[in-house]
Amino acid sequence: MKIPLRLLAALAVLASGAAAPVLRAEASCCHPPLPGEAPLPAASLYQTEVSFRTDADEPFRLSELRGRPVLLSMFFATCTYACPATIVDLVRIREKLPAELRDRVRIVMVSFDVERDTPAALRAFRESRGLPADWVLLRGETDAVRELAALLGVKYKLEADGQFAHSNLVTVLSADGEIVHQRAGLSGGLDEAAASLASAVRAAPSPAFASPAKIDTP
Repeated sequence: MKIPLRLLAALAVLASGAAAPVLRAEASCCHPPLPGEAPLPAASLYQTEVSFRTDADEPFRLSELRGRPVLLSMFFATCTYACPATIVDLVRIREKLPAELRDRVRIVMVSFDVERDTPAALRAFRESRGLPADWVLLRGETDAVRELAALLGVKYKLEADGQFAHSNLVTVLSADGEIVHQRAGLSGGLDEAAASLASAVRAAPSPAFASPAKIDTP
């Protein structure tokens, strides 16, 4: 029996001792596929309805990432050690791909600091770190962040000094949002993550990478 993705998230959050996200009826949990688009796999993170906002203060759903494999990490902008190291690793993983595959990957960072990491704070973070424009920086409300963290297996806790104790996970998602690999910790594992990412890129249908701006119109 397959357990619905949102129920798995709720069970994971309950196991961690945090409040569970509100569950909706299963029929409303997923966005219907577009015409000609295959339904999402049951284990896809893009089944979730939780929404976020970008550093440009635009609404964003994870399902908008569909079509390209993703390198995903959770972080907080005032982190002084682990998160900067993770950014370096995200860059290094993508650089390990063959040159023709690198532009077919999206890098996404989602903050779990719901109080301080406003869109403006994320914009300042992007500028201070010199992050490319194609990196996606997201923030969400408490329930959305908890649900995503539960689905990824990320644990985090605000400490008295304002810093977070947190898991250090880099997750590779397929073009359909399934977890295909996770690198845990702050050292090693880059080659394995890059190999999984390259496999995900090669497995993705090539039309997903076509840029609408380059499509000829009659």
